[in-house]
Amino acid sequence: MLLSSWCYAQTVVVTPTVTKAIMSNDHAKNAKKDTVTESDTSKENKEPRYFYLSLNTNFFVNTKGGVAKRFSPALEFGRTYGIFDIGLAAGGFSPASVGSDTSHYIEFRPTINVFSSGRFSEGLCFGGGYVFGAKQGLVTEIGNSINFNITTTVAIAVTQGFYFFDGTNSSRNTQYMGFSLTYNFLRKHSVNNQRKKKALVTTGS
Repeated sequence: MLLSSWCYAQTVVVTPTVTKAIMSNDHAKNAKKDTVTESDTSKENKEPRYFYLSLNTNFFVNTKGGVAKRFSPALEFGRTYGIFDIGLAAGGFSPASVGSDTSHYIEFRPTINVFSSGRFSEGLCFGGGYVFGAKQGLVTEIGNSINFNITTTVAIAVTQGFYFFDGTNSSRNTQYMGFSLTYNFLRKHSVNNQRKKKALVTTGS
């Protein structure tokens, strides 16, 4: 009788202790999950929203001259709304690409994700901007990209498309191909980062 009472008392004492330890461990695991809600988190349609920065390195493919005359770099900063990007790019065209009066340009670049499968996606861009100090000052762009998301924050892409230059007395167009490197400003344990992860493993078109 005494032995049974002693065993029961020990069970009563040990059981709450073990339960508290398990609950504490579960709480620690949950704390590491992506639960931080950022100010730009969409609550309506659960889409990832974040800022990004891209380095674009384009090369004109229908222009005479060496690499220096074909090279057209640009830096783009923008924001992603699910499958839609809105960015502002600044860069330069080589003298051989537009004429002797070519200088730097600024361009508004909206891009939509038209296809995605896992870490791969395809984007379509319709851009427009201005070439400072050029006779063919108006520039428009039609381009597309094949993107690969290395992580939720880093992506690379192969790009190709056309630039159209228009002025009062002349106009021309040129084709380009290139590469881009993008960094997404996502906090490690955030809801937006969690949604980005889900987007990378979701297949579809």
